Amino acid sequence: MRTPLSLLLLLGLIVQSTVVDADGDFGGGGGVAAEKAVLDAGGLSRGSFPKGFIFGTATSAYQVEGMAHKDGRGPSIWDVFVKIPGIVANNATADVTVDQYHRYKEDIDLMKKLNFDAYRFSISWSRIFPYGTGKVNWKGVAYYNRLINYLIKRGITPYANLYHYDLPQALEVKYKGLLSPRVVKDFADYADFCFKTFGDRVKNWMTFNEPRVVAALGYDNGFHAPGRCSKPFGNCTAGNSATEPYIVAHHLILSHAAAVKRYRDKYMATQKGRIGILLDFVWYEPLTRSKADNLAAQRARDFHVGWFIHPIVYGEYPKTMRNIVGDRLPKFTREEVKIVKGSIDFVGINQYTTYYMNDPHQGKPRNLGYQQDWNAGFVFAKRGKPIGPRANSYWLYNVPWGMYKALMYIKERYGNPNVILSENGMDDPGNVTLAQGLHDTTRINFYKGYLTQLKKAVDEGAQVTGYFAWSLLDNFEWRLGYTSRFGIVYVDYSNLKRYPKMSAYWFQNLLAIKKF
Repeated sequence: MRTPLSLLLLLGLIVQSTVVDADGDFGGGGGVAAEKAVLDAGGLSRGSFPKGFIFGTATSAYQVEGMAHKDGRGPSIWDVFVKIPGIVANNATADVTVDQYHRYKEDIDLMKKLNFDAYRFSISWSRIFPYGTGKVNWKGVAYYNRLINYLIKRGITPYANLYHYDLPQALEVKYKGLLSPRVVKDFADYADFCFKTFGDRVKNWMTFNEPRVVAALGYDNGFHAPGRCSKPFGNCTAGNSATEPYIVAHHLILSHAAAVKRYRDKYMATQKGRIGILLDFVWYEPLTRSKADNLAAQRARDFHVGWFIHPIVYGEYPKTMRNIVGDRLPKFTREEVKIVKGSIDFVGINQYTTYYMNDPHQGKPRNLGYQQDWNAGFVFAKRGKPIGPRANSYWLYNVPWGMYKALMYIKERYGNPNVILSENGMDDPGNVTLAQGLHDTTRINFYKGYLTQLKKAVDEGAQVTGYFAWSLLDNFEWRLGYTSRFGIVYVDYSNLKRYPKMSAYWFQNLLAIKKF
């Protein structure tokens, strides 16, 4: 649904002299000055970026599809996790969420109207294989075929991610899921099926989204499914924070590498696509110039993004991690190193925020765990000044310069790989009214600042070839349920109608092909 002129005027989002056409686009007449004021791109345009640079939006299956228990989909670990009372804000579920399963055409039409080039979505493993392996759910296959075909019909390039937090529950029951090495072959088989089935049209593949989050939040503090941790670190019924995050991460890396090998051995030559992985990366800035704080910030970087990209680029875990974690850190065999090293054609970086880090000057922790192993303190202000304005989420500060530093770090430390900036965005509270939600000038300023810093990194040689805004739609935001809105499109949860926010029109203006 497009936002009608009357509603925009009612909300005070544009001054009266601005003209909006029947499709909701800002248009000519006496409103040129007002349009520029509302949609000022800060000097950015498509022309600011290299030729062929891709702009897209991103979502994940569990957060937007709905139909969680219908059309043959099997449960994932999140379907079980959300049923625990009090786990999700207001005990919300993703059973329906924003129903993209039925509304995908409307959403893709929106992307097209807003001038986006690509859509990064994820495939629900348990919608394809309800039991994780074996029997195929052809209704699920048909859904992704419809989605992919319509994307292509509308000129939107599909970027398919194979895993976004949602392991089939059947595998959790069968062999404790990601804690078992058996998951490596099962994931590779699932990936193989997707390559074979969709790869004639999908040329951009990603294996895992934020494997660090999967390992750390799922197994160190139990904040995400399957909710495992040691007693001191969370309200978990089982788990070991000292070992399980590292075991899970190891299996995720091996699963990624196995899937990449399948693609390269069987499909790449004929399908002519590429494959990568998506890693989250908070930039960690030393609080002071002291050696101790600089070392603390580096430990944080190594334990965060280095945990995954270092083995993929160099064939081993960062030395910092090997020294601190010792025998608790699994080792790659020689054969595994051959498969893991170099197993990306590109790397996706999800970059949202930046923190100061300091050395807490503490002795050996009483209880061992992944976060304890960092031996680094998080600081959100310096000399009384916050590191940046905070969004709705407690962890998300608007710090654009961190984007530049993160991208230059990847460039300089990891051989300047091909990078797509695969997630970036900010949230508002879930209870904002439609009027408040559409008037998201704070989000526009966020995107403007971060894209400016991304451009600076590109201008200085970082090989960044695409940018994906998170998220296309307000949706189910994991533990926060519907109390957090990351979308550039407002969703009225009472009827699931879509209303593009000012930030959506800002992107439309930014990405317009100017006709001279």
